[in-house]
Amino acid sequence: MNDRICSVADLEAAVGTPPDLMNLKVIDHLDAGALRWLAASPVTFAGFASAGAVAITLGGGDAGFASGDAERLRLPKALLDDPALAQPGLGFGSLFLLPGTVEMLRINGTIAEVREHEICIAVEQCYGHCGKALLRSEFWTAMPRVTAPQDTAGFAAESRLMALATCDAAGRTDLSPKGDPAGLLRLDEGAAWFADRPGNRRTDSFRNILVQPRVAAVLLIPGACTIARLSGRARITSDAARRAAFAVDGKAPKLLTAIDDLTIELHDSPALRRAKLWPLQPQTHGIEAAKLFVEHIKLNRNAGFGARLASAALSVPGVSGLLKKGLDKEYKDNLY
Repeated sequence: MNDRICSVADLEAAVGTPPDLMNLKVIDHLDAGALRWLAASPVTFAGFASAGAVAITLGGGDAGFASGDAERLRLPKALLDDPALAQPGLGFGSLFLLPGTVEMLRINGTIAEVREHEICIAVEQCYGHCGKALLRSEFWTAMPRVTAPQDTAGFAAESRLMALATCDAAGRTDLSPKGDPAGLLRLDEGAAWFADRPGNRRTDSFRNILVQPRVAAVLLIPGACTIARLSGRARITSDAARRAAFAVDGKAPKLLTAIDDLTIELHDSPALRRAKLWPLQPQTHGIEAAKLFVEHIKLNRNAGFGARLASAALSVPGVSGLLKKGLDKEYKDNLY
């Protein structure tokens, strides 16, 4: 394939480089805001990986089913759909959802210990993820569905949200959310295809695929508790004709990802049933994602000039309100 992305240079030529601010929002511990988020979150996507092997599952229950402190994240084994995936030493990546909030909390690290009833993760990265995936999928406006398509093609045709698990050559794991109108995943020529839409402009999953193409993913239809779990080998392409077929509102994505050697299976998710995400109930947690983003940048331990300058600028009163307005405008103007 002439348009296959095979190097970081190819990748950056297609999508650009992430701004420095994206790296500054990553902290290496769970701060007070992240712990509040965990205490209000009823569901997570959890990925586990070693070099060359990647798997993903869901966890969920009442708000606060997961817990932690500054250095450790703790997940109860009984509230994961597939707790056997977690083994000491594996890389770990996660996305924690907060009802009514389109942003997500990403926590990455390494499994330090698997106890009788819980999994302990040594936290290495913690940061907020922008809300475009959940907005495009209309995740929080869905109503409960009693049934979902029971064939993979039908399920893919109605799919709207996906969590993609990747890892680098050392097994460091990352989860990336993908959201679209119905038909996010398209099955064609023995592969599963999906688009890269505008997001937080990080390219972690792409960089991982370039060095270690094994991936796993969970596919959702908002409102349904049936999920599709898929795995295979990913490749990235800028093929113009294929990209045009994924256009929304006249805007084609810059890149597509194909998963070859595809395995895809439908499962019921007890975690989603316990989390009771739909219909969305009035929220009382009072968490503001923009404030979390600001605090994370201020807490970043990077001693460089840019980090110090950003921290000083974000200490100005009212800056989180300005950031919220900026995010809202970005969500409106650059969703596709």
